[in-house]
Amino acid sequence: MKATISHIKADIGSLPGHTTVFDPVINEVKNFIKEKSESILTDSFVSHVGDDIQITMIHNRGIDDFEVHQLAWDAFKAGTEVAKKFGLYGAGQDLLKDSFSGNIKGMGPGVAEMEITPRKSEPFIIYMMDKTEPGAFNFPIFKMFADPFNTPGLVIDNNMHDGFIFEVWDIVEAKRIFFSTPEQMYDMLGLIGSKSRYVIKRVYTRPNHEKLPDENVAVITTDKLSFIAGEYVGKDDPAGIVRIQSGLPASGESLEAFSHPYLVSGWMRGSFNGPLMPVGLKDAKMTRFDGPPRVVALGFVLKDGKLSGPVDMFDDVAFDGARKTALNVVDYLRRMGPFEPHRLPEEEMEYTTLPRVLEKFKGKFETIESPKKKKELKVTTKDVD
Repeated sequence: MKATISHIKADIGSLPGHTTVFDPVINEVKNFIKEKSESILTDSFVSHVGDDIQITMIHNRGIDDFEVHQLAWDAFKAGTEVAKKFGLYGAGQDLLKDSFSGNIKGMGPGVAEMEITPRKSEPFIIYMMDKTEPGAFNFPIFKMFADPFNTPGLVIDNNMHDGFIFEVWDIVEAKRIFFSTPEQMYDMLGLIGSKSRYVIKRVYTRPNHEKLPDENVAVITTDKLSFIAGEYVGKDDPAGIVRIQSGLPASGESLEAFSHPYLVSGWMRGSFNGPLMPVGLKDAKMTRFDGPPRVVALGFVLKDGKLSGPVDMFDDVAFDGARKTALNVVDYLRRMGPFEPHRLPEEEMEYTTLPRVLEKFKGKFETIESPKKKKELKVTTKDVD
């Protein structure tokens, strides 16, 4: 029997600025889901990272289900009312529409869903990021499912040896393309290295996978808030679902992809590059320069529609080195202030407040005349002699 994992997240107000969720707000969301989900979900878990509330839902209704999406939307709306009551900053900022219209996609909250054929044991990890964009998942998802130096199972596990299929979205043109790895690895890297435009949406097993033929094994939220709202309304703060073990990356191989705090776009005002720091839930609040960008990993096992867990996967001294490296990178970058490459290039700041600054000086730039070219000296053999 098929099962569906739906993960929907939103920023509906935080304390004091963009630091962390407020207990009364997240409790309202939890209570709403608990009271209203009995006939819709088989299980659920509500968590957060930074200022984003995250709802993981298990059901058998398939992806894009009206009632599942409305449940999440209504829960966020209920939480928003509490946020407004306390005057929280950015109350309801990710709810870009006034009312639910049948599908939560394009309405602000981020959505990652997969319909699966559960295995005898179905372990998976929910990765939740704050202060960055959907393309921040490109690097680790590639490492997990296509890099044998990160995932030796690609070499020594027969079920992984033939590779995986990646679904890549062009979020500017709203198009998609599929790549098979390892044979199309270089072509895919040519695109996903441009993480502000080309993002990995899903990963699938290949048809000859013995244990999971043609199964969706990873999915990322790809909702671009700036494209929906037409201006900067906060970074997209993506989340992802990654299935693990039994012909897929082991839990340790999946987590290893975050052992190097690679640079992502976002951070302060969505306008700066910074290191992605893996942290436990207790450290999932955004402080220094509204960051730095962080990722939390929650490990679950699904059985008969019920969740066991979670395990707070990055709450481990094994990732202290990654955190130390990230903080050293933070010190280095912050000394650059508003200069690139710490600040994003102008083309990536189209939806921030920078265009409003430039608008003040529109028409005030003066044309610079090119200096007259000097006559070139012609050198002949006679001159040399």
